[in-house]
Amino acid sequence: MAAIDPQLARQFAVDVVRRLRESGHQALWAGGCVRDQLMGQLPKDYDVATDAVPNRVRDVFGKRRTLAVGASFGVITVLGPEGAGQIDVATFRCDAPYSDGRHPDAVSFSDAEHDAQRRDFTINGLFFDPLEDRVIDYIGGQDDLARCVIRAIGDPLARIAEDKLRMLRAVRFAARFDFAIEEKTLSAIKQQARELVIVSAERIAAELRLTLTNPNRARGIELLAETGLLEIILPEATPLVQSPHHWPRTISVMAGLHAPTFAMALAALLREPLALGAPANLPMVIFERWKLSTDELEGTEKLLREEPIIRTARAQPWPKLQRVLVAPRATELLGYCEAVARVVEGSTAEIGFCYEKLGLPAEVLNPPPLITGDDLKQLGLPPGPAYRKLLDAVRDAQLDNKITTRDEALELARNLKFEI
Repeated sequence: MAAIDPQLARQFAVDVVRRLRESGHQALWAGGCVRDQLMGQLPKDYDVATDAVPNRVRDVFGKRRTLAVGASFGVITVLGPEGAGQIDVATFRCDAPYSDGRHPDAVSFSDAEHDAQRRDFTINGLFFDPLEDRVIDYIGGQDDLARCVIRAIGDPLARIAEDKLRMLRAVRFAARFDFAIEEKTLSAIKQQARELVIVSAERIAAELRLTLTNPNRARGIELLAETGLLEIILPEATPLVQSPHHWPRTISVMAGLHAPTFAMALAALLREPLALGAPANLPMVIFERWKLSTDELEGTEKLLREEPIIRTARAQPWPKLQRVLVAPRATELLGYCEAVARVVEGSTAEIGFCYEKLGLPAEVLNPPPLITGDDLKQLGLPPGPAYRKLLDAVRDAQLDNKITTRDEALELARNLKFEI
């Protein structure tokens, strides 16, 4: 997929509005792009709201340039020119009741004011006219932006009852923008926190990825605990939150991570529960509960497993440390361990030592192995578990500079094959 040029995306968003207006329809930017623009941020993407019904939107832009994946909810995706991305064009609508706690049972088309009323939070319910350069605000979103507040539109209990995922979204937005959650909205979240269980694991995980990798992730975790959501999605963290020692340390490590991957942030969240007696297979439990990717599981397990090696790097045998440093995810591992070490030891000397080693020439840091399994076959050793032990032993000797040539490696293998 081609990279999106923010300027091209913005111009395309203006063009979509202009095209709909020229076709006799109302059209406005809606939602997050308006919020971000008012906060002085360049929107990552744009949504357009219109009084044109889905079939009419497809008529205006042509079926070859549109996708009707969300047509049942009044949404048509319009494909832009190269580098401009795509824009969801949604018909102004009202929602029927949400009997499943996630999706409206039906939608009916309406006008801009009613469309604003059915959205989640006031800061996300704003419209903007890019042709006339003016904000349209039916729900007090501009005031809440100025006050740095996350407020549900209308009755907070009703908004959250409609869609339980909004509880996690409130936390994410509050953390991302360093806003407060308005008192009645916060109370509604606390009252309905246990209802989060009806939301799919995939959607919960998607919100957590955004929250835990945000620069304000520590605030996000604190809000998850304050609202009671953390004990629902991670009950193993309940003793952690109650600990006057481990909980502040978790928050400090979280805050100390630099541009973390989700695996780094998740490892930082799980390390203290493990220290407090949570099951050793906790990453696997979370993997299954949140339906994470295998890559995320492997990354989290690796960081937790190899953290002690990195934090005692200078005391480790070089072959052992070298294998860790040249393996995939070394940068993630060092970044995670640096945040831990800064909080736990108050020093990052061991991590600095590892970075120095990573600066060694490739032929020193990770020289090619002197022998392979084919060489062991030529020595008359039948394939089996002993291969790995022999190759590791020879590799250790090579990294310790005890042997430097293939002949020396073969001689060592000959001698060791009778011992292994």
